[in-house]
Amino acid sequence: MNLNRRTFLKSAAVLSAASLPLGGGGIFAQAAPASTSSRPAGNFKKSIMWGTVKMEGSVLEKCTAIKAAGYEGIEPNSHMDRREVIAAAKSTGLAISSVCCNTHWKKPLSHPDSAVRREGIDGMIVALEDAAAYGTDAVLLVPGVVNAEVSYDDCWTRSVEGIKRLLPVAEKLKVQICIENVWNKFLLSPLEARRYVDQFNSPLVKFYFDVGNILDYGWPEQWIRILGDRIARVHFKEFSKKIAAEQGARKGFKVPFGEGDINWPEVMTALRGSYKNRWIATEQGSNKTPAELTDLHARFEKILRLP
Repeated sequence: MNLNRRTFLKSAAVLSAASLPLGGGGIFAQAAPASTSSRPAGNFKKSIMWGTVKMEGSVLEKCTAIKAAGYEGIEPNSHMDRREVIAAAKSTGLAISSVCCNTHWKKPLSHPDSAVRREGIDGMIVALEDAAAYGTDAVLLVPGVVNAEVSYDDCWTRSVEGIKRLLPVAEKLKVQICIENVWNKFLLSPLEARRYVDQFNSPLVKFYFDVGNILDYGWPEQWIRILGDRIARVHFKEFSKKIAAEQGARKGFKVPFGEGDINWPEVMTALRGSYKNRWIATEQGSNKTPAELTDLHARFEKILRLP
């Protein structure tokens, strides 16, 4: 798809992140304080997870649309063409906020087969090298998966062993290994997540906190306060408990940003008190068009400006 200037201007005219009175439920159903449009966004910088950008086109074309929508950075997957990503970022002025490991689901560090675990370690090494090449200091890692074949304690032991093998590489490259909370039946409480990170006694093992993933079994603001400065990066996405109960758990994510059940004012208060980094990345929606990217950015901006 060729994205031209007319397309971008048309998309930008659809929504304005600074002034659009968004409709819908959640925080957008509430009357915003008069000062919201001028309130600083907490000095946070807005990024978007590459896997959520479903537009057709080259890396450069997608980055151009992302930049035009108002974002400041991207979170690419690992194992992409580094030269292409670097060239697109340089051309558009986008920063690389972090990297998402592209092998941790198919080659988890918790796998029963040691050969597969070795492949998972190798994949994560590529992700760490990608991050260093892009000039960022964080890689998202799902540490393991608990299931009928992998017990909770085995997941803990194997993933810890794998991360310890990765630490010398992380130290050499000066890139953080950031453990994400996902629906992998592992690290199900903030106290346990804190203990998991602390056992490495390393500034290069941190947490990548996903706000939306927690809502099915906890309260994100509580996790943020308990994990504190262990959080190196943050993902934002929405979740509806009502939709999840009626249509299935994963359908709970099929709700517009800001119109679900996350208590965004509490989340923002917690982040402003605990989170030391500036980057927050959205992992929301399909974003198949420039207009969708712009809509998401407007919603993102409003959340960041909450009291």
